[in-house]
Amino acid sequence: MNWVPKAGLFYHFSRLICLQMSLLAISLCGFAQSKVDAATNWKAGIARQVITPETAVWLAGYGSERAPEETLHDIWMKALALEDNQGNRAVLITSDFQGVPKSMSDRVFAKIKTKYGLERKQVMFTFSHNHCGPRLGDDLYDYYPVDLAQVKLVNEYTDLMVIKTVELIGRAIKNLAPASLQMGTGHSTFAVNRRNNREADVPAIRKAGKELVGPVDHSVPVMTVIRPDGKLDAVLFGYACHPTTLSFKKVCGDYPGFAQLEIEKNHPGVTAMFVNTCGGDQNPLPRRTVELCEKYGHMLAVGVEEALQKPLKPISSGLKMEFEYVELPYQKVVTRKELEVDSKSSNAILKRWAVRLLKKLDQGETFAPSYPYPIHVWKLGNEMLMIGMGAETVVDYALRFKREFGPGTWVCGYADDMISYIPSKRVWLEGGYEGGARLYEYGRPAYRWAGDMEDIISTSVHKMVKQVDHKKD
Repeated sequence: MNWVPKAGLFYHFSRLICLQMSLLAISLCGFAQSKVDAATNWKAGIARQVITPETAVWLAGYGSERAPEETLHDIWMKALALEDNQGNRAVLITSDFQGVPKSMSDRVFAKIKTKYGLERKQVMFTFSHNHCGPRLGDDLYDYYPVDLAQVKLVNEYTDLMVIKTVELIGRAIKNLAPASLQMGTGHSTFAVNRRNNREADVPAIRKAGKELVGPVDHSVPVMTVIRPDGKLDAVLFGYACHPTTLSFKKVCGDYPGFAQLEIEKNHPGVTAMFVNTCGGDQNPLPRRTVELCEKYGHMLAVGVEEALQKPLKPISSGLKMEFEYVELPYQKVVTRKELEVDSKSSNAILKRWAVRLLKKLDQGETFAPSYPYPIHVWKLGNEMLMIGMGAETVVDYALRFKREFGPGTWVCGYADDMISYIPSKRVWLEGGYEGGARLYEYGRPAYRWAGDMEDIISTSVHKMVKQVDHKKD
C-alpha cells in the first residue's frame, strides 16, 4: 500500500536537505570505496526473507488482543554469513520479531546443524524487539488473553518461521562471495532512560533545553560489507532502545524498520540490518505516533550515514567464536501455596501464570532453580568483538563491556531467547519494572532473579573473551 506520513512542512524540508547532504556524502564515500583493494580476505553472503504474517496472528507485546488491521511496510528477517580465510563460518540473523523463544530457536539450531553442519556457537539469532510484529511460539504466553484459535495461528506461523529461517541461512551460505569488512560508529540521541525520566515529562524537559538523566548508549555501531569492485553490499548497525514507538494494530518494523528502509533507499541494492544492542531500559520518547516513529527512524539512519561518511576501519580476516549457557539462578522458586494465592489474583497475567503452573505441579513436574542463559562471543579479526546476550539486557551491560574491552566492542542483547528483563546489579538493587518481581510475565517459575546475575554473566563473558583472544587459528 502507498502510505504517506502527515508530517509538517518544516520536517519535510529538513528531511530533504538532510537527504541531499547524505547523497553528496554517499557519492564521495562511494568514490573512496571504489579505491578499496580488490584483494579481499573475507567471504560474505547475504539473504533476506519477508516475515509479514498472512494470517491474523496477534501483534506481540503489550499483553492485549491486537490482530493486525493494516501493513505500513513489510517486516523482514535477514542473514549475514561470514567466512574468514581459514574457512571458519558464522551467521548473524537479524529480524523484526518482538521475541524469539527458546522453543523456536532451538529447533532452528538443531536443523541447521544437521543440514549445514553449523554448531551452536556459529549462529546468533537476534530480534529487534519490535512490538508491531507477530507473536511467536510460547514467548510471553501468559501475557495474552486465552484464545485457542489464536494459539493455533501462532503455532502455525512459528512452524513456518522455523522453515523460513533454515532456508534463509542456507541462502546466505550459498551466497558467500569475496568481500571486505569495515567498521565505524555514528550517533543518535532519541533513546531515553525510561527508569529515570517520566515519559510525560520528557517533552517539557527537552523543550527547556535541560538534560535528561540516567545511563544511555547513544552510539550507533556500524559494520559494512564491501565487494571487490568497491560496491557497498550490506550495512549492519545497532542502537540501544526499545522499538515501542507504536502500539496500534498495524504491522511495521517500528523505528528500526523505518531506519532500514531509509538506508536502503539511500543506497540502492544494499541490505540494511539492525541489531538492538542493550535497550532493555531505554525508550523512544515521546512516542505513540507514526510521525515520531518515522522521525526516530530517520535520526537513526542519519547516525548510520554519519559513520559511513567517516573513514571506516578495515577488519582483518579471522573468525573466532565461543558460546555457552550459564545458569542464572532464581531468587526463589515459586511454591504451590504462592501459586494458589496468585490463581485468585485480579491481575489477569499473574492469574493465568499461576493456573498454568499449578497444572504442571499437578502433573508431577518440578521447577528448575535456574534458567540456561545464552551468551556468544565472536572475535572478527583483531578489530571487532561482538558479545551476544539473550533477552532484554539493560544498558549497563553495554556500557560496562565496552569500557572493559575497549574500542570495537559491540554488545548485543535480544539474542537467541526472549527470556525476561536481564537487570544489572544496579537495576536489581533499585528494583522497578526491569529489576523487580515480574518474572511471571515471562512464564518463569519464580518472581525474581537472584541478585548475583551480573557477576555470573560477566564471569562467562570475560572467560570467553580470553578464549577468543588466545585461541590459535
